[in-house]
Amino acid sequence: MKIALIGYGKMGKAIEEIALQKGHEIVLKIDINNSHELTESNLKKANVAIEFTGPHSAFENIKKCIEWGVPVVSGSTGWLEHWNRIQSLCIEKNSTLIYSSNYSIGVNLFFELNKQLAKLMEPYENYDVAMTEIHHTEKKDAPSGTAISLAEQILATISRKKNWVNDKEAQASELLIRSERIDPAPGTHTVTYSSPIDTIEITHTAHTRKGFASGAVLAAEFASQKKGIFTMKEVLGL
Repeated sequence: MKIALIGYGKMGKAIEEIALQKGHEIVLKIDINNSHELTESNLKKANVAIEFTGPHSAFENIKKCIEWGVPVVSGSTGWLEHWNRIQSLCIEKNSTLIYSSNYSIGVNLFFELNKQLAKLMEPYENYDVAMTEIHHTEKKDAPSGTAISLAEQILATISRKKNWVNDKEAQASELLIRSERIDPAPGTHTVTYSSPIDTIEITHTAHTRKGFASGAVLAAEFASQKKGIFTMKEVLGL
């Protein structure tokens, strides 16, 4: 499989390492220094693009991939206000998009665990739920995309919580997400249910970026054979 890497920072380099180990070829590497090389002719040398950039550039990068007919796997966060436009364009162009706030297989299993725990806790109003996420200081957005995904799962089930807030404290109807930026920290997410009697807590901690990179390459292999819009849930068959 021929891969275009759009975003060649720490994550892009980790993806490259895993992809090469699996026998794939990197035919294009785009970073802030050569963004002008993201052209239709260059991109079409690839079977699939893997896009890990930032909120400022992700939308345009994904849009180009879809318009030029190259399946794209995106892990960029902070751009989802444009999601409806991207979704419509992907359908219009009969293209392929996989989006996830986190490509770690472990995190996607954690998503399923989070949903199940929320269902179990919904009847017990004496338990208050809150979240903490910890990342490295280079991470631009807060809360993390993964934390937002976890929060939205909880809000869909815990009816006493109406919205999430990213702060130090919250109202009773708000789901509190605390964000900490500490080096080195690839990523830790904790969901806590606390009552006056006891505490129930689930935590996922990433030790390296390899888990994210492996999942992104797995998603690219899936995307190269499909048409449509998918998440890691479909990739992993969960």
